[in-house]
Amino acid sequence: MVGIIMGSDSDLPVMEQAEAVLKEFGVPYELDVMSAHRSPDRVREWVSTARDRGLKVIIAGAGMSAHLAGVVAAHTTLPVIGVPLASGALNGVDALYSTVNMPPGVPVATVAVDGARNAGILAVQILATSDASLAAKLEDFKKKMAAKVEERSKKHRRSTL
Repeated sequence: MVGIIMGSDSDLPVMEQAEAVLKEFGVPYELDVMSAHRSPDRVREWVSTARDRGLKVIIAGAGMSAHLAGVVAAHTTLPVIGVPLASGALNGVDALYSTVNMPPGVPVATVAVDGARNAGILAVQILATSDASLAAKLEDFKKKMAAKVEERSKKHRRSTL
């Protein structure tokens, strides 16, 4: 249901965070490495057959000029989530700007630099709009997050009043 792609295998440690979320929610996925610049034909072929393979959301991570998510969005009507990756002299700022500054009509939902975990969660949220089982899992996930914060609050709460 979700495709995860990245421009280089050096991006794998970050992008595996999206994969972990999809596994946690039981969402089928595929993961691959391809480059908007070094293998553009492969990217175009992968994207053009994505819907036929059952994909409903694509997560694309890239650093530096970070054109992968934009190229993907140009070749599909599926939702695309861009993950700008920290690399190069600007440590991800260039990737963030490249991913978030898309022209009108070619949107890419963009998460924080190295925010692959949130990209995975956003993909699940998109899928949950038409899947009650996933929506229920998301509700449980949010409740567990809130409970963890409350536990930490009780442990560390202080007052001098």
